[in-house]
Amino acid sequence: MLDAIELLQAIGADASLRHASTDALVHFLDQKGACGTLRAAASCGDDKALYAALGQAPLHKPQITHAPYNDDEGDDDERPSLPPDQPPPPPARP
Repeated sequence: MLDAIELLQAIGADASLRHASTDALVHFLDQKGACGTLRAAASCGDDKALYAALGQAPLHKPQITHAPYNDDEGDDDERPSLPPDQPPPPPARP
């Protein structure tokens, strides 16, 4: 797996490889003697195949549940929701 990580690091460090076509990337991996599963993952462009080649499971991004409240994103005309047993406020007078 160390070789696979070194190959991925080399791909990430070289801008021409980072944006290379699938054929060019597979050719590079062939030249470097990458394992067949890594070459197969690069040829199909599927991240699941790459995880399998590395023997890893994908990590899920955390969901933010305690984000700070930001009043700037809301519409100024929106009224806060009221509990069902509370009557709505009277309309504003011009």
